[in-house]
Formats: sequence, C-alpha cells, structure tokens
Amino acid sequence: MYNYWRIMGLHVREEKNLANPGVEIVEVRPSSIAEELGIKKGDRLISINGARIKDILEYKYLTTDEFLEVEIEHGNGEIWIYEVEKEYDEDIGIVFEGIIDKPKSCHNKCIFCFIDQLPSGMRETLYFKDDDTRLSFLQGNFVTLTNLSEREIDRIIKYHISPINVSVHTTDPELRRTMLNNKNAGKLMDYLERLKEGKIEVKAQIVLCPGVNDGENLLKTLEDLAGLHPQVSCVAVVPVGITKYRQGLYELTEYDGASAASIISMVRKAQDKYLSELNTRFVFLSDEFFLISGEELPGYEEYEDFMQLENGVGLIVLFNREVEESLKKLDSYSKKTRLISIITGEYAAPNLKMMASEIESCIEGLKISIFPINNDFFGPGVKVAGLLTGKDIIDQLKDKNVGSDLFITDCMLKKDEKIFLDDVTVEEMEKKLGVKITICREDGSDLVNKIISI
Repeated sequence: MYNYWRIMGLHVREEKNLANPGVEIVEVRPSSIAEELGIKKGDRLISINGARIKDILEYKYLTTDEFLEVEIEHGNGEIWIYEVEKEYDEDIGIVFEGIIDKPKSCHNKCIFCFIDQLPSGMRETLYFKDDDTRLSFLQGNFVTLTNLSEREIDRIIKYHISPINVSVHTTDPELRRTMLNNKNAGKLMDYLERLKEGKIEVKAQIVLCPGVNDGENLLKTLEDLAGLHPQVSCVAVVPVGITKYRQGLYELTEYDGASAASIISMVRKAQDKYLSELNTRFVFLSDEFFLISGEELPGYEEYEDFMQLENGVGLIVLFNREVEESLKKLDSYSKKTRLISIITGEYAAPNLKMMASEIESCIEGLKISIFPINNDFFGPGVKVAGLLTGKDIIDQLKDKNVGSDLFITDCMLKKDEKIFLDDVTVEEMEKKLGVKITICREDGSDLVNKIISI
C-alpha cells in the first residue's frame, strides 16, 4: 500500500518495489522540467502514469501526454511521484543510457553487406549489425523487418513509431530471400501492408546490385512500393559498395559509367510517371550514380524535400546551394593571404574544387587546396568521404603543403567522437601532419562560416 505525502503536486512513497528497479538516469537536460523538479543524474525512473518503461520508445510514447505521474527513486532511496502538467509533445528532459535494453542484431546474411566486407582487427562495435525498428525511428537506421514478430508490428502501430526506414532491395519474395539469406525476408509486402493500414510512414531503400535486382526487377519493385503510397513516401536507390575484402562472399560487380547511365535513364522515366500519377517523383537516385556515369546532377527542385539525404540522395546539390546562399550573405571580406586545405573522397572532389573556386572569389587572399584521398584501406571501389581512414589521410598528406588549416567533414568520424574508422584520432592526425584540423558538418554554410572564422 502507498503512503503519500502531497506537496504542490508531489507525492513521496515510502515503499520500494524491488521487482521494478527502474532505469538509471544518466543526464538531466538543463532548463528542463526534470531539472526544475530536482531530478538528478543517478536517480532512477520507475514508471510513467503507472507504466513501467521498457525502452526509449515507450518513454517517448508515454511522455506525450499533457498530464504525467512520474515515479522517481532518488539517490537517498526515497521514491517520489511527481505530477507534471506540460505541453503535449514537450520532453521532460530525462536521458537514458542508449535505448535501455540492447539493440537487436541482424539475422540476415545479405549478399551485399558492407560489414561482411570489413577487414579483421577493427574496433568491435564496427562489426555489430543492427536491425532494430527503434533505431530506425530514433536514429534513421535502415531495417529489413525480418526481425519482427506480430506483437512487434502491433506495437509499432500502437505507439505510432513513424517514420521507419526500411531496406527493401526487392519486393520479389524469392529474390529477397536470396539477397538477404533469410527465410522470413519474403514476407516484406505483408508487413508493409500492415504498416500502411496503421498509417506508419515508410522511407524505403534499395541497394542495387548489377544483374541481381536491377532492370525489370527494379521497375517491378518500384511499382509495388508505389502502390503503398503515401505511406511508403519515397524510395532511395543506391549502388552496391564493394571493398577489397570480399573473399568467399557472393560474387558481385560494381556499376561502371555505362551501366550507371542506364539506371539513371530508367529511373528518370519512372520519376516522370510517378510525378504524373502521385504528384511526387517518388524514387530518387543517390549522387553516386551520377558521379560514376559522369552525367549532370539533377536540379535542386528535382529532389523535392530532400527526404533521403541519409542515403546520399541530393547531398551535393544541397551542399552547393548552401555554399552559394552563404556567400551571398558575405559583406566585403578580406584577410591576409593564406592557404587552407579540404580533404574528401574521390567522388566529391571535382564538385568541391568547383565550389572552392567560388569561395576563393568571394574571400580576398584565400587559397583552397582540395585533396581527394584514395581509399587504400578498403580498396579503389570505395570513393566516398565517409569511409576514409586516418592512416590513408596521413600517408597521402604527410609530404604535402596543406597550409595553416585542414578541413574534414564529421561523416569521417565516429558519431560524437573525434576518431576515424581505423581508431586514429583527430589529435593524432594534427600532430603527425603539423596542422590544425577543423571539423565541419556536411553543410555548405557550415564550411563557409568556419572558413571565415579562422
């Protein structure tokens, strides 16, 4: 039985429920409701409105109400129940470690899986394959839906976990089972139909493998997904990435100029069709297809709302627009003559050189060198900036004049940490190259602002 002591919307409970120890609070956000209530790091969240918190999704779902009873165990062992009135979607400011329970690992053995193409000896976390709808909702990760039970589908719909990013690849059941090496992979359309009924938005991804799921199969997949519009809101098509570490894996080839151009032509026709039928182009190609083929990138408006940036769809066009808009805002700006350098992957280098010229023309005395880094670590087929390693950068720049400042993008680094894929730190790179390193977002305006601030 509870014994309550009521003070201005607070209750204190004298008993402790040993069967529900709650979850530890690792941070209380400044100026939040939780801070105002006196909740601190190290306290434990027991329940919200009487419901035990199993994971971050339940926490977010339960805290959307305008009235909450938040049960907290403080460090001194006292358990308090706080009555909270707030705005509907206002967060109360409590942060947990990760997603409370462990993320689900992937049970597939996809023929194109990039993690299977990693060399041995890298940090352990790089080899973990997640396939967790919670991470899809919270962090934008793509999931295959092969991990789901009926109960979990019901839960997604109940909590309205939306949008979800789904790795589709093909809607043909047999081919999808083959591509994912999972007997449950053929149930995709059944799951997508359920999500459509539950009004859950799905953003789809297709990793395209030459001779496997392209051609007529791609067109059929797009038609099936378009039939689920608007719940399936858009589709990104990206080319398979192949490293030099594919020994013993499914034999795949890469797209070349001609085959990439063929895909562009096919998808452009599909876009015209869907623009007429659905009032959206619906399917969008990643920038890599245009860089491989040498064809001109689409115009800014053709990317609509840039809904698939996480798949590299429209990154370059958006970056260019951001640079141009930022340069328009600059007043007459000059500094002493100086040289800076920007490092990037082979794909982005030509465009970055063009944009560097525009920046130089607006900032007197500035000289920008662009250094495209060859990916010796993963092999010549990997040309994106996000997969560059610290060792490759150091080895290829150690004898170069990079000037006073070296700029890199945060996509090269572990999330929220200054460390490259091969565990080389930014600090180590600065020491070995003898230069200050500035980290920029993949954002043209951020690059311009950081250049003028040095």
